[in-house]
Amino acid sequence: MSEVQGLCDERFGAVREALAESLAKDDVGASAAVFVDGEPVVDIWGGYADAARTIPWERDTITGVWSTTKTMVSLCALILADRGDLDLAAPVARYWPEFAAAGKEGVLVRHLLAHTAGLPAIDGPVSVEDLYDWPAITARLAAQPPRWKPGTLAGYQSITLGFCVGEVIRRITGQPVGEFFAAEVAGPLGARFHMGLPAEHDDRVATLVVAAYESR
Repeated sequence: MSEVQGLCDERFGAVREALAESLAKDDVGASAAVFVDGEPVVDIWGGYADAARTIPWERDTITGVWSTTKTMVSLCALILADRGDLDLAAPVARYWPEFAAAGKEGVLVRHLLAHTAGLPAIDGPVSVEDLYDWPAITARLAAQPPRWKPGTLAGYQSITLGFCVGEVIRRITGQPVGEFFAAEVAGPLGARFHMGLPAEHDDRVATLVVAAYESR
């Protein structure tokens, strides 16, 4: 099995073994962390950060966390709700007036958070370049009709949740969701979690190896 580095409480030896086995098979590099009652009991890593297996995976290697980002965006919305700045039962259009177009005047903020708004995808072709254009994508979502009556069905908003909830956050705070998260969540907690990575950290980012990812 591949060498795994870092801290692992003996109670969680199976986690270390699972990572080692994964690295010996399809994974090029990976890491895992577990906290119990706020204390780290597992903080391990191994393998490589590039497909050529020339750059070792280090303790501070950065990797994409996929849909965990939706949780962080939702957390930002809940912070605003806790402060009384966001009403989860209010229409989205209260904060984002353009969103009321195409029959979405009844979509509530809670529908966005619960994946029941009827906006599981962006209508029409979307390129990678398009996804970097926040104003254009949010304008498209505001203009398109829901695919079902909001609140009656659930459909996973794999790409759209971040844009929709993030735009509500931006309309309330005047900040992009990544900036709000950095100031209100990651910064105070000392968490190394980014929504929009500063260029100074680019050399720490692990490459997504598509073949290994798709083989699982």
